[in-house]
Amino acid sequence: MTLAGTVAHLSPERWAAANRLLLRKALAEFAHERLITPEEDGDRYVVRSDDGLTSYRFSAVRRALDHWQIDPDSITRHRDGGEPPLAALDFFIELKDSLGLSDEVLPVYLEEISSTLSGTCYKLTKPPVTSAELAASGFQAIETGMTEGHPCFVANNGRLGFGIHEYLSYAPETASPVRLVWLAAHRSRAAFTAGVGIEYESFLREELGEKTVERFRTVLTGQGLDPADYLFIPVHPWQWWNKLSVTFAAEVARNHLVCLGEGDDEYLAQQSIRTFFNTSAPHKHYVKTALSVINMGFMRGLSAAYMEATPAINDWLARLIESDPVLKASGLTIIRERAAVGYRHLEYERATDRYSPYRKMLAALWRESPVPSLKDGESLATMASLLHVDHQGASFAGALIARSGLTPAEWLRGYLRAYYTPLLHSFYAYDLVFMPHGENVILVLEDGVVTRAVYKDIAEEIAVMDPDAALPPEVRRIRVEVPEDTKLLSIFTDVFDCFFRFLAAHLAAEGILEEDGFWRTVAEVTREYQEANPQLADRFRQYDMFAPEFALSCLNRLQLRNNRQMVDLTDPSGALQLVGTLKNPLAGF
Repeated sequence: MTLAGTVAHLSPERWAAANRLLLRKALAEFAHERLITPEEDGDRYVVRSDDGLTSYRFSAVRRALDHWQIDPDSITRHRDGGEPPLAALDFFIELKDSLGLSDEVLPVYLEEISSTLSGTCYKLTKPPVTSAELAASGFQAIETGMTEGHPCFVANNGRLGFGIHEYLSYAPETASPVRLVWLAAHRSRAAFTAGVGIEYESFLREELGEKTVERFRTVLTGQGLDPADYLFIPVHPWQWWNKLSVTFAAEVARNHLVCLGEGDDEYLAQQSIRTFFNTSAPHKHYVKTALSVINMGFMRGLSAAYMEATPAINDWLARLIESDPVLKASGLTIIRERAAVGYRHLEYERATDRYSPYRKMLAALWRESPVPSLKDGESLATMASLLHVDHQGASFAGALIARSGLTPAEWLRGYLRAYYTPLLHSFYAYDLVFMPHGENVILVLEDGVVTRAVYKDIAEEIAVMDPDAALPPEVRRIRVEVPEDTKLLSIFTDVFDCFFRFLAAHLAAEGILEEDGFWRTVAEVTREYQEANPQLADRFRQYDMFAPEFALSCLNRLQLRNNRQMVDLTDPSGALQLVGTLKNPLAGF
């Protein structure tokens, strides 16, 4: 590719389209989070800049959960009697005080917005695929076909650290095949842990293949090193070129780390960007790698210390699901993180606290693939796909409903029983919560019908909110203390506000299912679960799913305040930005 070719997606027309789409989202989500207060102006709304001299006008439908469904084509910008073009970077500068953007955060946030816009321009170069076509596609075509990223975050594709050639090589939407770099790490500084029944040598041979293992061992013996002294670690190519080869230069010089070369299998980056699906052998494990780029409020490293307990936490949760009749009956499964490897750079450890990005530069885990669990006729789709809308305004969820032949409410009920009922039961029976957003759940489909759900990203994302829970020693790190009045936000915020809010709006906008019908169905499935589990009646009263309102927890406010570390990892619930309340859409039922 020529130098100019690397930016061929950045044309004036695509840039204008990307800015319009991003401003639609910014106006909608910032109004939802009450950072801005649109005023009614006839049949339109108006938002003014901090100095009052610029205004943005648009048409919108207001829906449940204070959701603003804005028509992107209706947005206009006005200043000094003229109508200048829409420009997202200008918008954030014009409203920086309203948005609480400090002088320190603003330029870095603008950089993340620029990257997000550039990514949208790239997506606009791809041949348009309808939601109906996507619904008939394979798992990875759906994964790489997503265009929106996280539905709430406005700057959701920052990926600070990627150059354009790296974006084209490693962003999930570019669907470029990737080969992982492998390092040999001296056992004095590295540790491999695995779930029950997994042994390092045989696991590695299954993942890499006999030929590759022997090739890597030859690299070590060729340098007079004993392969028995080393553990093999898969590394994101970006991490090797940009971080490890420089930041860990001492480790390389002293043969604590030895670069073995690339593996033979080809992988595709997933929506989470640092997790890879093996396209050469889809039954093999996903590989999740450390990646020291800033994306959506965090450096995307992986902690070597955290890796040690990861397989044990996954085994514990798998046993819990297997032994619980409600979870088992729902069809819920997890794809376990079966093995993990981490490398400890002793000097950086001495220089930093345990949350430092310098401690998260070299680690990896292997997560089961959902492919071997499929029965005949079953297919897979990331749950994020339910919020995908194609270039014609048709939703992926609507395409699945059409394919299923069910009524929209029947289809929704099946999806809720598979995805939402297990979340309710985990909360009420075990004080156990997940991070169940679209990218962390895989749906198993049969002719467009959701038959069961697969949860993933377990060890880093689950929490038990009972401080007295009897947990095995190796699992205790998942125990967290959360104030009583915010416990149910694990459902109200993560599920209702950050996922169902959008799904309900899409289905209503297309005339597939009215909002009332959507929330009535959620209420029915909630009641169905509660009536089937009378032994938990006291808990249902204590944590009331039908309460009139719940606290509005704002995600963009976290990122606008600190886009390098959104949440204090020592006190995740203390970091919440709670602003007023939302009316609970279940309360009327």
